Amino acid sequence: MTYSLDGYVRVACATPYIRVADCAYNAEQILSIMKKAEEEGVKLLCMPELTITGYTCGDLFLQEILLRNALSAMSYLVEKSRDIPLIVVAGMPFAHNGKLFNTAAVFGCGNLLGIVPKTNIPNYSEFYELRHFSPAPQETRTVHLCGRDVLFGTRIIFQCENEPGLKIAAEICEDLWVPVPPSSSHATAGASVIVNLSASDETIGKSAYRRSLVSGQSARLVCAYLYADAGIGESSTDMVFASHNLVCENGAVLSESPPFAKGWAVSEIDLRALEYDRRRINTWTDDAAGYSIVSFSLDTRTSELIRHIAAHPFVPDDEREKHARCEAILDMQTAGLEKRILHTGAKTVVIGISGGLDSCLALLVAYRTIKKLDRPMSDILAVTMPCFGTTERTKSNAVKLCSALGVVCREIDISDSVRGHLRDIGISDDTRDIVYENAQARIRTLVLMDLANHNNGIVIGTGDLSELALGWTTYNGDHMSMYGVNSGIPKTLVKHIIKHAADTAPVLTEVLDGILSTPVSPELLPPTGDEINQRTENIIGPYELHDFFLYYVVRWGMPPARVYSLCRIAFEGKYSPEEILDWLRLFYRRFFAAQFKRSCLPDGPKIGSVTLSPRGDWRMPSDAVSNGWLSELCELK
Repeated sequence: MTYSLDGYVRVACATPYIRVADCAYNAEQILSIMKKAEEEGVKLLCMPELTITGYTCGDLFLQEILLRNALSAMSYLVEKSRDIPLIVVAGMPFAHNGKLFNTAAVFGCGNLLGIVPKTNIPNYSEFYELRHFSPAPQETRTVHLCGRDVLFGTRIIFQCENEPGLKIAAEICEDLWVPVPPSSSHATAGASVIVNLSASDETIGKSAYRRSLVSGQSARLVCAYLYADAGIGESSTDMVFASHNLVCENGAVLSESPPFAKGWAVSEIDLRALEYDRRRINTWTDDAAGYSIVSFSLDTRTSELIRHIAAHPFVPDDEREKHARCEAILDMQTAGLEKRILHTGAKTVVIGISGGLDSCLALLVAYRTIKKLDRPMSDILAVTMPCFGTTERTKSNAVKLCSALGVVCREIDISDSVRGHLRDIGISDDTRDIVYENAQARIRTLVLMDLANHNNGIVIGTGDLSELALGWTTYNGDHMSMYGVNSGIPKTLVKHIIKHAADTAPVLTEVLDGILSTPVSPELLPPTGDEINQRTENIIGPYELHDFFLYYVVRWGMPPARVYSLCRIAFEGKYSPEEILDWLRLFYRRFFAAQFKRSCLPDGPKIGSVTLSPRGDWRMPSDAVSNGWLSELCELK
């Protein structure tokens, strides 16, 4: 079995230690970093503004010898790049037609590909670039440089022949800080990667602003954004520079060199994910008028990733961020349920309580909502409905939680009702088949619906996003409600929301910890003693795997082979490749087969970037066939 990492390209931003105005020395430092990048498998390397001379040369920029030495250094680097398989973007001054320009030189594999001049020349505060440099000309032209004719202009996209999704465009420092950066046009012209050569001096609070600016631009443009910043080799006469380098992609910071650190930020960018999002967003414009394409040949393939692939993509790694997200989700669920209660005029909310994770979360949301509405807890009717598979453990969990919240808990044993129903349709209750199981779920829903009618209330659905993806819900049983508060939340995140509630409400800690430690089960088959005999994850597979599959299949539209490869990386050492492949096949089979259940889902709030509401993000025919997806998995053997 092999990894399918098509579309991942390793990129880096690096800040060489330079000497101001010493072009020969700086060229050697740049070459040293180019060799390091090659050793680490980097295919695109971005360096700071005016790297070859240094940004802080002042009036020396007007000296002919400095400009001549800069050209000589560039010629040297282009020649030395002949045997180094990567594309480099480095800053240099360039004189043309009596004007001096601050430019980005794009070169690699022995070729100078083009020169991109800076558009916006700052002349305020500590910056006085107009003293030396002219703004970029409007038109793209051909210039003779380093012994060859190359394009000179801002409207140039450098495209890889081997990986057509790699389309590079450049802007320089201040270009990003203006109201309409050139990169906005570059992206709509097709550029998937923006490189920014910068010399942004460091002041208090600026690094946080810079980070938000770069990540925000990558999100707006649905692109990768490489930001290379000048470092401590620059003159400290009036400013200091911090080598604050960033690699961002579609709003996410993939790699960052902290200010005043080594100035090396490296990661892989995912061109396929960017292509998918641009296809998906129908407001994305396409305007390549006036742009020139410069092609280059480069093998961009990688056999491994240094980029972090989170095993639990719905759950933040950082504890503070995790708690903040859990609280925000509870607020969203509460807001949705509050509106539904006010609109319907419901006097009661009715919830079936099993003692498991999902019904626990739904009850917590109901509690917060009723409290927010300043209504008594008697307006919540929690119902536990033991039957053939119910254990004392889960029943006790349900009762204890209701007691801790001050909520009315009513017990209705449905065993006789189910037996009577099975007898009515001519089925023995000794037959442990799907009818035996689903009858219990449907009787429970019947009880809840009728209680809601009787108490002028609405039934709150408890099913979560993972169950909806897998169809692990009984049609017109627990599948149905009058408002599904958990329908946008995957199972892996449900656990953390409950843990958040346990951590922030000491009175609930003991009972919530008990619920969190209870195996996930529909409890539709009789237990062995008081041990749960039906464990969901033994039947359909680990939820953490299915949530991983769900995220990459629905959010990013990834093909099966790629999902499989990323999952192997994320769960290396925990699940074997064979296990992952088997559960992924099951995911696709169930996901396609269960669409008819999702086509008639009750209302429920969208929570994250993945939702399966037929009225929201996910429109899929109920009779779609999964053969194409499963066939690709068969080819992995």
